[in-house]
Amino acid sequence: MKKLISALWLISTLATGAAWAQPYAPNDAGVTNGHWLNQGPNTPPSTGGTVGTVVNHIGFTVPNVQEAVAKWKAAGVPFEPGAPGRLDQGWVTTTDGLKIEIQEDKDQKEPIRSKHVHFFLPENAIAESQAWYGKIFGAKASVRNNAPVSDVPGVQLRWSKVNVAEGPTKGRVLDHIGFDVKDLKAFIAKLEAAGVKLDADGAYRVNDVGVGIAFITDPWGTRIELNERPKAVYLP
Repeated sequence: MKKLISALWLISTLATGAAWAQPYAPNDAGVTNGHWLNQGPNTPPSTGGTVGTVVNHIGFTVPNVQEAVAKWKAAGVPFEPGAPGRLDQGWVTTTDGLKIEIQEDKDQKEPIRSKHVHFFLPENAIAESQAWYGKIFGAKASVRNNAPVSDVPGVQLRWSKVNVAEGPTKGRVLDHIGFDVKDLKAFIAKLEAAGVKLDADGAYRVNDVGVGIAFITDPWGTRIELNERPKAVYLP
């Protein structure tokens, strides 16, 4: 846990002054990107990194990759270049195995921004997975670089094919991804009507600061936290 927090803190030092925790306005399904997270306090150490799981990596964008890399290297964050000749993309892998893609968006105003979650699935499961995220979370399907993607406010879901099904995320360094929803109880009722059950250890509850929480797992092994935050304020 401490290793992950330390590594992400080094990355997030570029985000000073940005609305780091403020989500984008929800879509028509009442859903917006929430967070990416490992297991909470007082839980066992992770059983491995993201590679080998259905969520192979996550992604951030920065206005200038090379400027960001210079700052990260000075802070001791290792960086691997992307494809040969590309200066606008590369990789950070934390000491506990969280794989992060860094891409460049010269038009963005924030120093760093969450960008995508990248699923690795067998080819015959990709269309079904994309359709599931559209049905459950209102993710809008499209194509990027000849590959399927879907957009939820604040994050893009991407898919790549693998020959063999990857493992689930639960217990790994990226234990789950998260979405914020407007009305969690109503959303749970919608899930149940669609045949989606809450995880055995993910029943609805409200934490000590008033956030509603529940967990589900998609059919391919990605654990998902659902949050309803009181008095949420959204980015435009």
